[in-house]
Amino acid sequence: MDWFSKSSVDDRTTMLTEPFVHEYVRANIWHLRGRDVDLLVDTGMGICPLAPEIETPAGKPLLVVATHIHLDHVGSLHEFPLRAGPRQSAGQFDSMDDAVTYAYMFHDLEGAVSKLPAPGWKAADYVIPPAPLTRILDEGDVIDLGDRQFRVLHLPGHSPDSIALFDEADGLFFSGDAIYDDTLIDSLPDSDRAAYRRTMQRLLDLPIRIGHGGHGPSFDGKRMREIAASYLRKTGEDDA
Repeated sequence: MDWFSKSSVDDRTTMLTEPFVHEYVRANIWHLRGRDVDLLVDTGMGICPLAPEIETPAGKPLLVVATHIHLDHVGSLHEFPLRAGPRQSAGQFDSMDDAVTYAYMFHDLEGAVSKLPAPGWKAADYVIPPAPLTRILDEGDVIDLGDRQFRVLHLPGHSPDSIALFDEADGLFFSGDAIYDDTLIDSLPDSDRAAYRRTMQRLLDLPIRIGHGGHGPSFDGKRMREIAASYLRKTGEDDA
């Protein structure tokens, strides 16, 4: 059984996802081919090996960026040698504690998978192997692929460590769970609604061309501003 689905976004970008995983933790995985270095943004649940699905030329580096430490974004991070992630959770990648990744939520999730990845597989046995970071990312850092550069943006709210990658030259934006075109989650134990509102205010002014989020379909700048403004209205009403 093919665990991953793949779709070509353009001649340099592939999106992977795990169609048999519960929609709550079915995240997008993005592979962007650069001139000198390839970029992989997030790594899914880690239920089946991801590395064999990522096609890169022999000898070409592949930098894997975790946008935050939640289970649906770091499950296969350990499979790759070049691992980058946010400063705010950097030390926690060494252990991938269930309480930090929320892996424990998957153990009891009804309908965790719609097809078993292997005979006898059980969600209760799900664990995320440690994946110590080889590079720590801060706000303002630059990831250089040779022909394009991404600025790291720290955009907390969904989680305290949420980061995104923004190509200021052409407006390409990998947003992780900072913003995406689906139901935004701000009720996790480490979510911060006030921080999320500040993130949304910041995103209102970000001149993106196309955004590839951690969940849901891709979006343009107009749609991103609609999502951000909607969140600000909703939470403003809730706080009133």
